[in-house]
Amino acid sequence: MQYDDLVSLQPGQLLARGVARHLVSHGFACVEELVPSRGLRVDVMALGPKGEVWVVECKSSRVDFMSDSKWQGYLEWADRFFWAVDEQFPTELLPGGSGLIMADAYGAEIIRMGPEQRLAPARRKKMMQTFAFHAARRLHRLRDPGLDLLWD
Repeated sequence: MQYDDLVSLQPGQLLARGVARHLVSHGFACVEELVPSRGLRVDVMALGPKGEVWVVECKSSRVDFMSDSKWQGYLEWADRFFWAVDEQFPTELLPGGSGLIMADAYGAEIIRMGPEQRLAPARRKKMMQTFAFHAARRLHRLRDPGLDLLWD
């Protein structure tokens, strides 16, 4: 990714990029902006080397956090839930009992591990299928950008 490409990204997308880079270095595969169910869009869904499913919600500002009323709906779709913020974010706003990742566009660090709430087997299967479907479609879009016309 070129510098010009980074400039065009929104602050939350830059955080997601850093989070994904960090998690990939620990053996995770990541998909950004994944839709686990109608009305929800997860910033980063990460599939770990042992089959664990993590959701990371990226917040670039106080206003971004305060305007998000859907985040609790993400909890039922992951084994662990994390907030990803930059160093200037007022972390005292974030609810206790969730994970915390400090990030920027180039990397991240897990500050606090989110508590584990293992997914039920049927939900895990659904998430694996959803993850695979989203990842495959994105790969197709990279290979053949005109393919979107066939999907609409």
